[in-house]
Amino acid sequence: MMKSIFDHIELLVRLAGIGQICLAAGSTAIPGILKWKTELTKVNPLIRHIFWMYAGYILVINFCFGFVSAFCAHDLTNGSKLAVLNTGFIGLYWVSRICIQFFGFERKNFPTGKWLVFGEIVLVSLFLFLCIVYASAFYSNLQKL
Repeated sequence: MMKSIFDHIELLVRLAGIGQICLAAGSTAIPGILKWKTELTKVNPLIRHIFWMYAGYILVINFCFGFVSAFCAHDLTNGSKLAVLNTGFIGLYWVSRICIQFFGFERKNFPTGKWLVFGEIVLVSLFLFLCIVYASAFYSNLQKL
């Protein structure tokens, strides 16, 4: 009998957690790569502070989603109401991230170069993986209610 994604959902959630931890760690290089300090000197100080605050929130959220997923995958896949809500929320978070990437950003100012394009492909692939894993975990949890 062929196994489905749902037969491995706990492992996939754990792998998604590791991916998010790696994403959070790697994200610390983004300000340097995109020269945020230089670019942000051109904006109002309030806007600059808000930008850094949002960047910090996103970093912490990505790390926390990763930590919970990597170390509490069973709790996120056990079919409880809390598992349904958490996997639904995390899935929606990543789906919105993909939508913002493709429908909210103006691509004309995106950096170019082989490594930056490669980096974007890797990131978008990770974001898609996270969308699929958490949507599948959400659906699996709903089936267990």
